[in-house]
Amino acid sequence: MTIPADERLRTRTDLARDQAWAISVGGIGVVLFAALLAFTWYFATTLLLIFTGMLLGVGLNALTNALGRRVHLPHTLRLAIVCVALALMLAGVADLGGATIAEQASLLSKTIKSQITNVRSFLENHGIDTSFFDFGSAAPAASTDAATTPIPNPPSHGQLPGAGALASSGGAIVSQTFKLLLGTINAVGNVFIVLFLGLAFAAQPSIYHDGLLFLAPARHRTRVTLIIDGISETLERWLIAQIIVMLAVGAVTWIGLAVIGIPGSFILGIQAGLLAFIPTVGAIIAGVVVVLASLASGWIAALSALILFLGVHAMESYVLTPLLQRQALDIPPATLFAFQILLGVVFGIWGLALALPLVAIAKVMIDHFKTYEATLRAEAA
Repeated sequence: MTIPADERLRTRTDLARDQAWAISVGGIGVVLFAALLAFTWYFATTLLLIFTGMLLGVGLNALTNALGRRVHLPHTLRLAIVCVALALMLAGVADLGGATIAEQASLLSKTIKSQITNVRSFLENHGIDTSFFDFGSAAPAASTDAATTPIPNPPSHGQLPGAGALASSGGAIVSQTFKLLLGTINAVGNVFIVLFLGLAFAAQPSIYHDGLLFLAPARHRTRVTLIIDGISETLERWLIAQIIVMLAVGAVTWIGLAVIGIPGSFILGIQAGLLAFIPTVGAIIAGVVVVLASLASGWIAALSALILFLGVHAMESYVLTPLLQRQALDIPPATLFAFQILLGVVFGIWGLALALPLVAIAKVMIDHFKTYEATLRAEAA
């Protein structure tokens, strides 16, 4: 049977139109994806700051729901109780240990600087290159330039400095003060943003939940609901478990170092607990700081501190984390560490600290799509 020429022409025209449409849609998709990547790269710090606020909101909501299982009160009132309790705990720690924390932090800073100098001298005496210790390489260069620059004669005794010297000194003071002020405002502003977002998300979680569902197409809202609920449940379980792990690590480190007799045991316990939020990398950093601070008390104290650190890390990795997070996360350590390094290099400390929750979100989505595809294949069979 011969196909008429008009029908063949019309078929070729339809195929050409379909191909052109597919190419156009693919091109637009590629451009939009590239634009999304560029937007994410350029505003990475802001996006990660917003994500931190969302994590705080998830944590507050988890504590509020946990309180609701024991006390039947409105959500807003339970959230207020949780916030007041947390604020009182922080105020109590600051009031009881504020002076101790400041004193031990100053002592710890001096001790670590001294030990780094001792380690560098030891390595240099054994012919090992220590150029990697020159973190502030710009400072020597600046001092060299200053040494080659002619210094004006200082004013003689009893003579007031000239107007140029006063203007130079005043400009330097104003510049340093301005930088310090901007840094303080930036830090305080970031904390305020995280607190505001966390309280806003925790106060009315249903509004933001329904808003995300409204953005999804109607035929996919059931699947989007399952994904959002899965992410929320996973992050809530992980945050509760992570808070318990951080408290346990900080308390055991503090008590252990105090028993050994290491100065600054309280502040070392605090930093170990806070760094426990960052898997693997945080434990390594905390261990290095603990060992460096312990060197001032002798090799026996340093060895005892190292054994304590290994014991605490084993307790965290093989007891607390599997026990508390076996139902929340199941991410292979190598995968998590690789993503930590990648996000840390790309986004700095924000990426390093938030790598685990970001990977957890990706895992929830991947698991959902795998389950959905398996269900479709089972139905088709």
